[in-house]
Amino acid sequence: MKISNKLKSIRFRLFSTLCVSIILIIITLVIINNVVLETFYLYSKTHIAIGISKSINEYYNGAIEYNINDKLRELERNNNIDILILDEALDVVYCNNSEIIDTINSMSPLNNFKNEIIFSKDNIIVQNVEASRNNQYLLLTSYLDNDYIIYIKIQVEPIKETVKISNDLLLIIGILMIIIAAIIASIISNKFTKPIVQLNKITKKMANLDFNDRYRISDTEDEINTLGQNINEMADKLELTIKRLRSNNNKLEQNIEEKSKIDEMRRQFISDVSHELKTPIALIQGYAEGLIENVNTDEESRKFYAEVILDESNKMDAMVKRLLELMKLEYRERKFNDSEFDLRELIKEEIRRHTVVIKENNIKVEFDDSKKIMVYADQEYIEQVVNNYFTNAIKHVKDVNGTKKIIIRTENRNDKVRLYIYNTGDKIPEEYINKIWGRFYKVDSSRNRNDGGTGIGLALVKAIMNNYNNDYGVINHDNGVEFYCDINKKNKMSKNVDEKKGK
Repeated sequence: MKISNKLKSIRFRLFSTLCVSIILIIITLVIINNVVLETFYLYSKTHIAIGISKSINEYYNGAIEYNINDKLRELERNNNIDILILDEALDVVYCNNSEIIDTINSMSPLNNFKNEIIFSKDNIIVQNVEASRNNQYLLLTSYLDNDYIIYIKIQVEPIKETVKISNDLLLIIGILMIIIAAIIASIISNKFTKPIVQLNKITKKMANLDFNDRYRISDTEDEINTLGQNINEMADKLELTIKRLRSNNNKLEQNIEEKSKIDEMRRQFISDVSHELKTPIALIQGYAEGLIENVNTDEESRKFYAEVILDESNKMDAMVKRLLELMKLEYRERKFNDSEFDLRELIKEEIRRHTVVIKENNIKVEFDDSKKIMVYADQEYIEQVVNNYFTNAIKHVKDVNGTKKIIIRTENRNDKVRLYIYNTGDKIPEEYINKIWGRFYKVDSSRNRNDGGTGIGLALVKAIMNNYNNDYGVINHDNGVEFYCDINKKNKMSKNVDEKKGK
């Protein structure tokens, strides 16, 4: 069991990863040495010879008069080569080393030299000649523009022995690197293991709603330290949230005799909160355990893990606040600050806020904003209603007849304005029409966290509308769904109240 745990440890995984990486690099270099080095060496020497032959051709064709023999000797010295030039009658025009003549004469099939043509183009032929094990050279044969024949001999070192020596050196370096990797892995793993183990213990306690422990922040500014800070911040928020929930739970218990339905609502509330809190806490624990199991192998991954944990804590904080707000609305404990405002401007602002999403999804939004639409209500809560309806339409809009469309319209109804928000897409099954207004209810029942929803948006709409005693609902059409709600207009009585307040 201990051996199994050691094999799963960060130290062993870091060591094995470094060793495997080094071995792969060494093997790759050895393969490159055996396959590429000799070819590249001959390629380089070949192009040197071709360049020299072209330079010699320019000497004979050039308009500038200079001593060609001096130039040829300079080329031989600088490039460690031998040059032989013959005229049309095969008489020697230039030869500084008679050995090249012997080389040309010795290239007979009877000598069994190993020669291979490695370049042939534009009257230039380059051969790789292996006269013996320790005598290998390149021989270039070319015709100049004046019909002279030029031979260039470049001695080639025994490249195969060089490759063998290089491979041996790489193996020695690989062994040294593996030893160094073991030392580095031991030091680094010991440095990272201690804080990760501490974080894992803290998150396990948090999963059991125990927020007493805190991560000890160090002076180093790294991802693990940032992760510790985020966990501490999340623990503070969760602890405060739990205290708020307990406080609200106490209030519910105190009012149980006054409201007959409060007991059932309290149980439902606690059940919903418990369900929604356990999922993100379990997710946070999973990411922390991922750090222990060394799922991540680089600093960017560890930073991503820290960001996920912080993001989950923020989502939980926002979700609990919305639940508290919904609870107050359902118990009619929230006072509304009604005022007259232009609903048209509110809708325009909502569309503007979602412009990027609308464009990315190629959604066509239709809304007639040519006239003011004056209503009388709490603007903050009406904004929540519009936001929930509109974001819901964006999430569920689908392509119908080649168009994704959202239509926003209003209709005057005596002392009220009815707001409609329609989107093309699938109908809502009739058996779900009433259920969608409940808390945490979704038609697909998947409760997918990636869509950013909490499942209480329509429940908030229902609570707000019930507080105003206004109508709301949803209508299925052939090619889509349309949500609606009523918003009060400012009547004479409310005007008189406002005027008295002003005095």
